[in-house]
Amino acid sequence: MADVVPPEVRSRMMAGIRGKNTKPELLVRHSLHAEGFRYRLHAAGLPGKPDMVFPKHRAVVFVHGCFWHGHDCHLFRLPATRTDFWETKIKGNVARDLKAVDALRKAGWRVGTVWECAVKGRTRRPISEVSAHLAGWLRGDSAMFEAEGLKHD
Repeated sequence: MADVVPPEVRSRMMAGIRGKNTKPELLVRHSLHAEGFRYRLHAAGLPGKPDMVFPKHRAVVFVHGCFWHGHDCHLFRLPATRTDFWETKIKGNVARDLKAVDALRKAGWRVGTVWECAVKGRTRRPISEVSAHLAGWLRGDSAMFEAEGLKHD
């Protein structure tokens, strides 16, 4: 299927997609801040530049977009045009994510991931639920945390 917009328009649209301060990220940040957590944002000195760094808890949190990070949920669908490009792009993102998590774990960091589908779309959970689970993980000592949308059969 051909793209319905001209290439220059598609390019402008794709360039407008943010990597920082996305709506899901802001939802998670605001809810954790309301629970009393303080954090650093987008720490360039750490592998993968985590969205939130909690030095006091030796933990980092990534808020991943389901499309860009290849999550297996209703928000991810491989585009019908330029499929090879998108497959390569998304597989590269997933590989970088795994490498960053591995490097963070080896450096002694606990790593949490909140998927976009946990706070957006038809499978979203209440933000209070996501925040409560994330806060519990931050206060605990588990190495890994993952929040995703509700599973439907």
